[in-house]
Amino acid sequence: MFHDRLSIVARSGRGGDGGLSFRREKHVPRGGPDGGDGGRGGDVTLVADPALRDLSSLRGRKVLAAGRGGNGGGTRKHGADGGAIELAVPVGTQVTGEDGELVGDLARAGERMVVARGGLGGRGNARFATPTRQTPRFAETGLEGESRALELRLKLVADAALAGLPNAGKSSLLRRLSNATPKVADYPFTTLQPVLGTVEAGDGAQLTVADVPGLIEGASEGVGLGHAFLAHLERARLLVHVIDASAGDADVRFRTIDRELGLYGAGLDERSQIVVVNKADLTPDEPPFTVVDDRIVAVHRVSCATGRGIAELKAALFAHCPPAPEPEVIDPELPEFIEYRPTAPSRRAFRILRTDRGFRVVGAVPDGEELEEALRAAGVRPGVLVEIGDEELEWQP
Repeated sequence: MFHDRLSIVARSGRGGDGGLSFRREKHVPRGGPDGGDGGRGGDVTLVADPALRDLSSLRGRKVLAAGRGGNGGGTRKHGADGGAIELAVPVGTQVTGEDGELVGDLARAGERMVVARGGLGGRGNARFATPTRQTPRFAETGLEGESRALELRLKLVADAALAGLPNAGKSSLLRRLSNATPKVADYPFTTLQPVLGTVEAGDGAQLTVADVPGLIEGASEGVGLGHAFLAHLERARLLVHVIDASAGDADVRFRTIDRELGLYGAGLDERSQIVVVNKADLTPDEPPFTVVDDRIVAVHRVSCATGRGIAELKAALFAHCPPAPEPEVIDPELPEFIEYRPTAPSRRAFRILRTDRGFRVVGAVPDGEELEEALRAAGVRPGVLVEIGDEELEWQP
């Protein structure tokens, strides 16, 4: 089954704690601090993979949790960074936050987006040694990673897309034009999910064509199946408007769908169109179509049953499909990939230090649950000493 929407929770890894250690070797009874830094928590990253067609491979992965950073050790040993997660998604995947705001758009193969940044590792006590404080008995705890609820929405990336009323013959046309084998039957809404096919020319050129479920009047307002699938037309550079010639009202059917495209917006009412008057074998006379519009670049009367007009239509697709936009030139000094990521939350105004007796809170100490949650994340246990300002408190949950 085709899946074009998916909700996930991305949780990056917590940073490792800094090491609280002192050098202890033979003949060195009072060695200095040598605690290393904690490792950084792992990131959660989405990568656009051209081999994927939809989001169905991710259905079982509701929570993506990266690895925690390792704790720093003695002799200035740095903790290992947490294991990162790279999740492959189809090209054309958009990522939105809980408020529906667009976070990123993976519209090209290989593009990457960090959706949850791993927490920083804490500094070991060796980093706090100064000429006046030679034996620091504290080290930083690692910071929590980010956690975000996200929705993935796929908008198909196709050169051309078939649009029209139900039972207009779009699936049959896609079968004739391409290597796709969508279900074909003589009743409306046979196609319930978008289907992609590749059209090949004699010289080896290729076009990708999408068959979108039939639209009905009111589709732009969510009536029928249209609202969910109109988005798949947005990225197509050419619309192929398929009309059932046997119904005898080709002009009215064209205007019905064209009105829905205009109401939906996203530039669909300005897109170039090829009008395909299908099922021409079912009418004794030439099926009439009299609409005159600057957006209509060609009108073809075809029959998927007999193959009439298919070769000419295929040639028209290659002739009228606008060229793909040139890829952006990336500065060679920059990384080979463009990284998108949401705005990171502001760094908290306090830090939690791990001491040889428990924990110490420094900075602007918050009230209530925020401090409790931070201490629990740092590993506080009942009976542990917590220093807050000039006070020493025994932690009780």
